[in-house]
Amino acid sequence: MKIPLLIIGSGLSGLAAAIRYARYSPDVLILEKHSRIGGLNSYYYRNKILIETGLHAITNYAKPKDKKAPLNQIFRQLKLNRKNLSLHEQNQSEIRFIDRESLIFSNDFSLLREQIQEKFPHCAEGFQNLIAAINAYSPYKPKPFLSTRAFVGRYISDPLLSEMLLCPLMYYGSSLENDMDLSQFIIIFRSIFMEGLFRPHGTIKEFLDMLFDHYKNFGGSIRTNSPVKRIIYKARRVYAVQLESGEIIHCDNILSTIGYEETLALLDRQVEKDTARRICFIESIFLLPISCRDNFSQTKTIIFYNKSETFRYERPREIIDLNSGVICFPSHFSGVEPRQYFEIRSTHLTDYQRWKSLENDKPAYIAEKHNLSRRSGNFIENIIGNFNENIVYEDTFTPLTIERFAGKKEGAIYGRPRKIKDGRIGFDNLFLAGTDQGYFGIIGSMLSGISMVNQHILPTL
Repeated sequence: MKIPLLIIGSGLSGLAAAIRYARYSPDVLILEKHSRIGGLNSYYYRNKILIETGLHAITNYAKPKDKKAPLNQIFRQLKLNRKNLSLHEQNQSEIRFIDRESLIFSNDFSLLREQIQEKFPHCAEGFQNLIAAINAYSPYKPKPFLSTRAFVGRYISDPLLSEMLLCPLMYYGSSLENDMDLSQFIIIFRSIFMEGLFRPHGTIKEFLDMLFDHYKNFGGSIRTNSPVKRIIYKARRVYAVQLESGEIIHCDNILSTIGYEETLALLDRQVEKDTARRICFIESIFLLPISCRDNFSQTKTIIFYNKSETFRYERPREIIDLNSGVICFPSHFSGVEPRQYFEIRSTHLTDYQRWKSLENDKPAYIAEKHNLSRRSGNFIENIIGNFNENIVYEDTFTPLTIERFAGKKEGAIYGRPRKIKDGRIGFDNLFLAGTDQGYFGIIGSMLSGISMVNQHILPTL
């Protein structure tokens, strides 16, 4: 058996890459180690309730007529009809630095401009100059690392405003402690502030099903429950993979979406030492009766908060850092009706090593999950109001959860700090796509898969 293109991983970058290639040739095979597709953006069931594991909001909202927008470019590349996708825009989101200042933003960029003019009038001109610099920058061409903090500091004189702008962008995509690669900042700034947030109608399952059905209609194949044990190569060319079952599948090209170090492990190659620590999160989900929705302002979709004097985006010394975080209301998108329950999700920075020390002590691990879920719930009540007494179901995802089910080293959803922007890792026919290429979020992941196929695979057809 020989396949022209093998794709390792059925996350959104893998699915998009597979669909793009299948448009020209059905001879593409996705290998997925789990029984369910989606990777980080998947779902599971508890008490017959569908729980989404990754989807808070999708960035890069665009109207159907905006042909240059990333969202619509993806649909054209995949030959999907944009008009068939029903989208729900965010209502409003908030950056709240507790006891200091807050900024409201929406999918109308003028709202953020007005907020800055009103609350930081001394920075209004600098903000306009920052936008001009962002619009003039080309972030998709591979460039060496440039500090975002230094870049923003050229235009924004007030450190508080700088930190408020960086807070949601870091939480939505920085793999570095207390800074961002400039190219990633430009992409995420445009994605969140200038284009905006949305979610598709229904659940992530329906979105994944749509993509998967489209892939199958082109003739592409997938094998779930098929973990790859090793990649077989000679010199600079790969020519096969061996599955955990022992089966060997020959191929002409491989696109790996599982991460750089994770891919090198399949090649039995050592990774150069990287002293930068990976960013990890803990996320709690609280389900309440639908009637509780009326207790909260439905104008707020996501709240990015910070209560420290200085916003610190780093691996905490304790197991959790409640001083900053993200509070999401998945039903607070325009036109979305709650399904069975009203849902609140909280996200905080956490320390992987503390969780790793509990890995072999299941009772202690479960107890710590419950303890931190309670601490998170009690803390964010001070921001959004009382809800703990009404919780009917709760669950918590730790870095160990993500490491176990998504295969991300240390459970770091944004991967290693250093990215490989061209997808090349030293082989003529093996390429990297996804998080470690430097793309984040659902739209970024899909763009990554598509761009790698366009650059490296389709020219060989």
